[in-house]
Amino acid sequence: MNPDFGKRQSSSLRALRRGLLGGLLCAICLLAAAAPATAAEPAGYLREFARTRAIIETSGPTCLMLELYLADSPQQHAQGLMFIDRMDDFEGMLFRYDRDATMVMWMKNTHISLDMLFIRADGEIAHIAQRTRPMSTERISSQQPVRFVLELNGGMTQRWSIEPGDRLLAID
Repeated sequence: MNPDFGKRQSSSLRALRRGLLGGLLCAICLLAAAAPATAAEPAGYLREFARTRAIIETSGPTCLMLELYLADSPQQHAQGLMFIDRMDDFEGMLFRYDRDATMVMWMKNTHISLDMLFIRADGEIAHIAQRTRPMSTERISSQQPVRFVLELNGGMTQRWSIEPGDRLLAID
């Protein structure tokens, strides 16, 4: 009998339990979702953006329900969160692209600090740029090909221990 077999099995069972617990917590998150967050201010700048809900599943295991504006068109990509003065804690913008690419963002005309999460096509967070500088034209790179960029209030990723390897799960 292989002496490492029991260790691997115990480790596998622990991982399975963690995964099941994480899934259960995410399900509770879905059931506990309250009314939609109030809109970013000033909301008029974002009236052309569709909205959806999504969950970030962290390795904690913690799940965060988010209210997201969807940036799908080139015009929406260019506008992003420019001229927005504030967002609720669990509100953000998801930039969606048709193919994987190394993304480059900036903060021109963006009044609030953001955390930028660069996300692969499978939902895995590849890289995070934390607490970006408002109004800056400094280039912020994904560092590798990704499909999505999620912008949240600056400091959210640190506050909720969101790290590369965590996942964005679509809901609506």
